[in-house]
Amino acid sequence: MSADRPRTRTSGRLALIAGVGALLAVAVAAFAVWFVFFSSSAPGGATIHRAAGVLESPSAAASASATPGSSGAGPGSSSGSGTANGVSGTWTVDTSVGSFADYTSAWAGFRVNEVLQQIGDAEAIGRTPDVSGQLVIDGSTLQTGTISVDLTTIHSNQSRRDPAIQRSLQTGSFPMATFELTKPVDFGAVPAEGQTVTVDATGNLTIHGTTRELTIPLQAQVVNGHIAVVGSAPLTFTDFGITMPTAPVVVSVEDDGTIEFQLFFTRS
Repeated sequence: MSADRPRTRTSGRLALIAGVGALLAVAVAAFAVWFVFFSSSAPGGATIHRAAGVLESPSAAASASATPGSSGAGPGSSSGSGTANGVSGTWTVDTSVGSFADYTSAWAGFRVNEVLQQIGDAEAIGRTPDVSGQLVIDGSTLQTGTISVDLTTIHSNQSRRDPAIQRSLQTGSFPMATFELTKPVDFGAVPAEGQTVTVDATGNLTIHGTTRELTIPLQAQVVNGHIAVVGSAPLTFTDFGITMPTAPVVVSVEDDGTIEFQLFFTRS
């Protein structure tokens, strides 16, 4: 009997070592999946202070002074395209400001939470710089506004998500998303240079061939002959007939997310 005890203890230790090794292997595999596929952290949302900071740069000011219809005043002047002559007129999305590489350009997109196998919660974003549109302002009132977003060029903070995003949005059939203002927006007064204006914009949002009314809280500033606008609003993607993307390592993706954007406008 005594001769069997060392063997039993040895077998037990080997089993324990094997179990610990298996757990470590699973942990390493889970980390590897996370690192390879989902390690890019999601950037923060747009803020009006960050957007205004982009417009305060010398390059943005120089661009404003060269805008057709401006007075040709030097950088930093509000003449022509600034608030000295008001903000009435037609303003067009300006994609020449900043860089999409660090999200200082105009962009639009979404933010959503997902659950990954053996990892837990993660946050995913998708953004595109391919945004176009116009605003028509009369005095202190935004009369009309239309924004179009090219969904075929949406990029996630992790590129391996991109094919699944394109499949879910069915961009081959529904390449564009649009938002069209349905009610005028009253600023209360003509915005002063550098003043943050906070308003709600109500309009029709069309995604995936489905149109629904949506009210989006906005913040805006006039800076160096541009208008910066940022906003975000909660959205239930399945309300637009969108099937949330799946992948072998993804347990679930929430139906509820956020649409968000940062836009720059110059007077046409």
